[in-house]
Amino acid sequence: MLATSSSQGLIAGSDPVAVIDIGSNSVRLVMYERLSRAPVPMYNEKVLCGLGKGVAVTGRLDEKAVSCALDALKRFRFLMERAGVGTFFILATAAAREASNGPDFLKNVYDICGQEAEVLSGEEEAHHSALGILSAMMDPHGVAGDLGGGSLELIRVMGRELGKGATYPLGGLRLSDMAKGSVKQARKIARAELEPALELKALEGQNFYAIGGTWRALARLHMVSTGYPLAVMHHYEIDPAEMLEFCEQVMRGGLDDLDWSGSVSKARRALLPFGAAVLAEVIRRGKPAKIVMSALGVREGHLYGLLPDEVRQQDPLLVACEELCILRSRSPHYAHDLVAWLDHVFTALNVDESPYEKRLRRAACLLADIGWRAHPDYRGTQSLNIIAHGSFIGIDHPGRAYLSMANYFRHEGLSGNRMGLRVREIANLHLHSLARLTGAGLRLAHSAAGELPGILPLLQVRLEENKAILLLPADLAALKSEKLERRFSQFARLLGLEGHVE
Repeated sequence: MLATSSSQGLIAGSDPVAVIDIGSNSVRLVMYERLSRAPVPMYNEKVLCGLGKGVAVTGRLDEKAVSCALDALKRFRFLMERAGVGTFFILATAAAREASNGPDFLKNVYDICGQEAEVLSGEEEAHHSALGILSAMMDPHGVAGDLGGGSLELIRVMGRELGKGATYPLGGLRLSDMAKGSVKQARKIARAELEPALELKALEGQNFYAIGGTWRALARLHMVSTGYPLAVMHHYEIDPAEMLEFCEQVMRGGLDDLDWSGSVSKARRALLPFGAAVLAEVIRRGKPAKIVMSALGVREGHLYGLLPDEVRQQDPLLVACEELCILRSRSPHYAHDLVAWLDHVFTALNVDESPYEKRLRRAACLLADIGWRAHPDYRGTQSLNIIAHGSFIGIDHPGRAYLSMANYFRHEGLSGNRMGLRVREIANLHLHSLARLTGAGLRLAHSAAGELPGILPLLQVRLEENKAILLLPADLAALKSEKLERRFSQFARLLGLEGHVE
């Protein structure tokens, strides 16, 4: 059996859970470290079986696709047993619920897995997708759209309130079948099917949260074509007018000259024009403010729905940072001292922060020491890369840039001359300045306490006219040093103040 709760690389007491998602295009297994507010995938595998191919025409699941899916499930069952998964869920969507031989297929699923699949209705599928958005985004407002192989689900998301989900027969495989492979015909079908969509009539000026493998593949190609500096799909934002133009290019077959290597699998490419046709119609009818990509959907929504309400209320970004702190830092106790101390310092010196910025600063404190095992010359670079590409949710790309830069500055100094990854291009000047200030605060705290818990709470900062004063109690006078004075002065200068240590 694979190491689970005894592993040093997992949160103590973790019991892995898994979700098998039997979709119209792919059959996927995701094993998560544990059921939590910020679930971390520890294993993720999909097999593109194409169960939904031909269902719109024949009404039946293709036998070859069924065989592919059942073989995948046998492998998934074996892997779950070896990994010590005690709890798992099987979700089935459009193809299994609509095909005449769906019941026979589901019986075979039960025989292999020893557990019945939960066959989601279109409305239930939309609701699960929306829960995935609630779990992954902070205060989402707009419409969530989940494009699968057999159907498109749309549902309004208004903070923590959800509308009634609706399903449309516009999945990539189904649309290709209905249009007999014609992209031009697919556009007409999408236009007709979405004309009465009430969800899109309520979308104007809000976000469209795009879920599903075909749309993620489109977004990945958009990243490649624009040279976007951060290869992280979750919360990738695209201007709707730009995305509409890109969809038109895809539908015209204008991607032949792109470098596909590592971007989109060959099995997925054939569906891109049909996914583009649906997204283009969503943009035209809905007039959203932004297209926001989500890496989380039905599977994570299902797990989120199992959590008690008090856990759902937790901040997923801070939960994830806390767990990474536990796994990689020298002292989680010190990290919490650091959060509280910089709260005190920023308040005492009248630093103007929005709730969004304060939350990011607290997250940066929890991550401040995750690179300590690296060689000193590379701690900043390693921390930057871990954070920029981490499996965080509840954070946008500018926020990732802030966290990455703040922790880079913590180790490398405030110039940023050796910052290799182009994350600074994602954050505006204001966030960049705040990241430098936070980095300076992390450096100051390190000089004062050296990652040792119990010291920072004893250090007070006060503001006297244009002077920032760091007060050392008598029993900590030995902490005073030239480096501490220099770093406090550097921190204060960023605020236009003189800094003194007393």
